[in-house]
Amino acid sequence: MSNTEKFISTLADGQVYKKDFIILGTGILDGESINGAQIKIPLKTLNRHGLIAGATGTGKTKTLQVIAEQLSLKGIPSVLMDLKGDLSGLAKPGTANDFIKKRSEVIGVDYDPMGLPVELMSISNEKGVKLKATVSEFGPVLISQILELNDTQRGVISLIFRYCDVNHLPLLDLKDMKRVLQFITNEGKEAIQKEFGQVSSASVNTIMRKIIELEQQGAEEFFGERSFDVEDFVRTENGKGVISVIRLTDIQNRPKLFSTFMLSLLSEIYETFPEQGDADQPKLCLFIDEAHLVFSNASNDLLEKIEAIVKLIRSKGVGVYFCTQTPTDVPENILGQLGLKVQHALRAFTAKDRKAISKTAENYPDSPFYKTSEVLTAMGIGEALVTALNEKGIPTPLAHTLVRAPITRMDILENSEILDLVSNSKLVNKYNQDIDRESAFEMLEKKMIQVEEEQQKATLPKPSLPRSKAKEEESLIEELSKNTMVRQLGRTIFRELTRGILGSFSRKR
Repeated sequence: MSNTEKFISTLADGQVYKKDFIILGTGILDGESINGAQIKIPLKTLNRHGLIAGATGTGKTKTLQVIAEQLSLKGIPSVLMDLKGDLSGLAKPGTANDFIKKRSEVIGVDYDPMGLPVELMSISNEKGVKLKATVSEFGPVLISQILELNDTQRGVISLIFRYCDVNHLPLLDLKDMKRVLQFITNEGKEAIQKEFGQVSSASVNTIMRKIIELEQQGAEEFFGERSFDVEDFVRTENGKGVISVIRLTDIQNRPKLFSTFMLSLLSEIYETFPEQGDADQPKLCLFIDEAHLVFSNASNDLLEKIEAIVKLIRSKGVGVYFCTQTPTDVPENILGQLGLKVQHALRAFTAKDRKAISKTAENYPDSPFYKTSEVLTAMGIGEALVTALNEKGIPTPLAHTLVRAPITRMDILENSEILDLVSNSKLVNKYNQDIDRESAFEMLEKKMIQVEEEQQKATLPKPSLPRSKAKEEESLIEELSKNTMVRQLGRTIFRELTRGILGSFSRKR
């Protein structure tokens, strides 16, 4: 048996699938694409998560695009976090040329260009369906982890949520949260102290600064109503899974907002979706491009939360795929949970790069056909080392793979095409409405007004008993003088108090 025949046989033995699968490409041996050596990924194990890695320009995003396309054609919806703006082209057909046709023939697949059902979404000012969530929905634990608070400060956050629940004060956005923080250290201090004990002003001030930092990264656009229903991610059109592209090009320099959104999305999906068990295909797949932005600025607590959700969410039929430059961008505890690994070329320009490549090579199964560390630096654009899990959960043989070409456009949509896509969306009218119902901010403002009115009533002069005319005039002058001073003093104190709490009475919308 020739080496080529052994190669084909090894791949075939490792990829015996009774259920459905997608074809990612074909195997390469000794620099040649091999007919009959298709690289298949079973749908059954796509909820076991994955990694798409490689240096800039090696084809990571196109591989992500191919996988999302094939999932859609199988009726499986997906969510793509698009930080570079490269993925909107999924909505339009690709363009056939001789190179693409030849590649498809070698792989053994037809090239049939088509556009797929795409929903453009945003958590900032990008065009598309606006994704929002309320502070209450996050809960005290998640909010504390995002703000990177210590144990004492977390206790204050738990107190705030408890107080708002008991007093029916909705926490919808960050302004509500800041207003409650101001309330518990000022006009509501005595009531809070009686019920919950003393609250440290230093802790409240630290939390306030953390919230302002989050606001500066654009979080005020994300927190609020209407909250997004994650069931709207799980849609099909004409038998094809809808691809939800979340456009994040304007938050690349705001990693805290990105990690906040990603964690809230994973948490909401995990809490909402029912247990699916060992199904024949996933319910939903999430692709996180530029995944290093999630992990590089995350606290240890936040990493632990992400790790826990990644471990558990697969039982809900959800697969999570990280797309980044090197596997070392993803924490080892999460990396160990991943079933599919697609490794594009790495570059070795320094001693540090060579060490990283050697470490990366150790994460893949040994192969009798390749020296992995050498292949990692020799692959061309659109080539990758691939290993997946077969239907029994066993890693498939490592294969140097020629990845198939996307059937959708490999370029971005023009602005007019984006506007047309958004205008035809079924979700825009549902979510892109300004909703600002009465919440903690407005309710506490009303309390402040009531306090002012009570203070003013308390300073009004009381009726005096009849006296002689001279004494009556003298008493009247004294009373007027005293009450004028008291009222003026009361107004001054109240004005300074409210200015210190709010800065102004107007609410920024």
